[in-house]
This record gives sequence, structure tokens and C-alpha cells, in this order.
Amino acid sequence: MPQQPEVPLDGLYGDLVMDHYRHPHNRALISEADIEAEEFNPFCGDRAALQIKLDGQGKVCNVSARSEGCSIIQAATSMLSDMLPGKSLCELTAIAERFRASMYNGTGDDTEGLGDLLALQVVRRYPVRIKCALLPLVALEEGIKAYHSKAG
Repeated sequence: MPQQPEVPLDGLYGDLVMDHYRHPHNRALISEADIEAEEFNPFCGDRAALQIKLDGQGKVCNVSARSEGCSIIQAATSMLSDMLPGKSLCELTAIAERFRASMYNGTGDDTEGLGDLLALQVVRRYPVRIKCALLPLVALEEGIKAYHSKAG
């Protein structure tokens, strides 16, 4: 299946996206993760996998984030993984909602806690590529849902 052309990236945001793409963070696997999720986009071949370990207070204490595909999916996965440590699952859900809204509606006023993910706003110029930026977020949300289902 042909790969979609890369999004032209320029300026500060483009540099940040490319840095995360070239040097992704948090790639070491976790042996006993509390949350594990993987999402795959069969249309383009993008894949994002997350593992999360929670501490005794229910906050993220370790993250593994791996992805395959275009520069956007790989950068988004790395950026998202940097934001997870120290946060509760409720906080992560709120960040996920803000990030998704920013990708579809622009940044507006509610960008608290989005950090490097804001650099992905450049992708909004190419609406078909928004799914690339959101795939690791979908993995996170599905992982949280599965965790809550297991926990009862």
C-alpha cells in the first residue's frame, strides 16, 4: 500500500515534530504494564502501541510508546508519551479531550497541559493526516477503557 506523502514541516513547530520523529522518547518496553493498547490504521499502515505502569496512587509512573508509520504518527506518539508521567487517568482523559478538540477546532483557549502536542497543529492544514496525529491518543483512550473494564 502506498505511503501518504509527508506533511511539509517548517519553522519551530516543524523542527519540534521532526526532533520527536528522529529521536522518539520512551521506547523501552515495560515488563508488567497495567495498561496496554495498540491501534492500527489499515488504510496507511500507521501503528501506535502504549504500555503504562501506574503507581500506588493511580498515577502514571512509567510509559512505553512505540509507533510505526509516517513522521506524524511517530512524533505524536513520542510527544504524548512525554506528557503521561505523573498524571492520573482522569487527567489523561481530560488532556485527550483537549488535544482532540484542538486538532479539529484549533487551539482556542483550552490548551493547558498539551505541551509539545501543540506543535502538531501544523497537521490541521492537511485534514486527512489528523488521524495520524490522533492514533496514539486513540490507543491511550482504548487502554484506559480496557483498564477500567478490568478493574470493574
